[in-house]
This record gives sequence, C-alpha cells and structure tokens, in this order.
Amino acid sequence: MINIAVVGCCGKMGKRVIALIAKDKELKLTAALEREGHPQLNTIIEGVSISDDLSSIKNSDVVIDFTPMPCKRELLDAVMRFKKYLVIGTTGLNPEQVKEIEIAAADAAILYSPNMSMGVNLLFNLIREAAAKLKNYNVRIKEAHHIYKKDSPSGTAKRIAGIIEYETKKQVADIEAIREGEIIGDHEVTFESNLDTIVLSHCAKTRDIFAQGALDAAIWLFGKPAGLYCMQDVLGK
Repeated sequence: MINIAVVGCCGKMGKRVIALIAKDKELKLTAALEREGHPQLNTIIEGVSISDDLSSIKNSDVVIDFTPMPCKRELLDAVMRFKKYLVIGTTGLNPEQVKEIEIAAADAAILYSPNMSMGVNLLFNLIREAAAKLKNYNVRIKEAHHIYKKDSPSGTAKRIAGIIEYETKKQVADIEAIREGEIIGDHEVTFESNLDTIVLSHCAKTRDIFAQGALDAAIWLFGKPAGLYCMQDVLGK
C-alpha cells in the first residue's frame, strides 16, 4: 500500500487524481491539501479533511502536486524535511522555477513532467526518431487546449520543439497555439518536404490520462534514491 498526499486537491486535476486513488486497492489517500483561505478547507474528501498545513504530508509516502509554482517553495521544503517522494505535473514553469526543483532533487526523489500522459511521452520518442531522420524537412507544431489554460504555447509544445531543435540543430519557428472551449489537450507535429508529409499527433480525451500518469509515476518513484526524474524514466527510456 502506498500512501498518497494530493496538493491542490480541489482543482480539476487534484479531484481526478483522488477519484482514481479511490478505485485503486494499492493506493490510499492520506492527505489532501489546498491553499490558505480556500473555501473548502476542513471539509472532507474521500474520508480525509482538507488542510492547508503542509506538515500533514508526514504520514504519506508520495506527494502529487499540480499547483502553480508560487506554491512550490514551501512544498519543496516540506518534502525535503519529511523525506517524501514528490511528483510534479505543473506546466508552464520557467527555467528559474525548474532550477528550484533541480536543487531540491539533490535531497529528495522528485519526478517532474509538464505532461503526465504516457501516450504523450511515447509521442516524444516518436518525434525524436522522426526529427533525427528528417533533418531537412520543414516542421510545424500545433497544440490546442481549453480557454482556461494560462501558458501558451503549452509546456508540451515547448518540449516537442526542444526535441526537434536538438535533433535537427534548427529552430522551430512555427508553433500554433489554440485556446478553445473545453479541449483537454491536442498536439500535432507535421514534417513536410516537397515529396511527402508526415504527421504525428496525440489527442487527450479526458483529464484522467494525466491523473493516471501521475499515479503511475508515484508508484514508480516510490523507493527511488534522491534525484530528478521524468516520465521517460517511468517508460524505461
């Protein structure tokens, strides 16, 4: 049995993570956290009282967090203090914020990925292979998300661009970001030459794909030594 703490438990992702924990006999929700002043503090979710006290993670094994970066400093300190494992699925972090996570990973096992979907992380591998073989092709990236998503382009699109740029040594200038309705997350990469067009894409049908990925990451991370990990490690890449 792995005991899980969920930070941002009342958010869209936090709720889905908790719902999936409730269905898994090998996992148990042992802490549910929200920001100070949240209207649902001290209410009960899946038998656990919602708290803003980070010390409540001390009875958990792994902490799962999808909250914005301003919440991270205190969380990173608590994870190191109580020697917990941490899975971070927050997207849109800048290099300085990622650096904070890297520093904390010297003392704690942390898995950070801006996209927790196993399918998207497999897509990264396909894109890497294609970019290595199609260095002279023109490349376009298109991503679409719901209107509430704050970062644009998405962290996933930026990761895709980084993979392509590393393999081709050429900058990806054409990234189209769409914010429309309730789109969960679509990503498409087009490699085009005068002779053919190759399209690689992924469409998320429900947020559960990210929630389940976070739980798979938590199970994989449990017992690992201090260090910074990613979903590629979970996939064995």
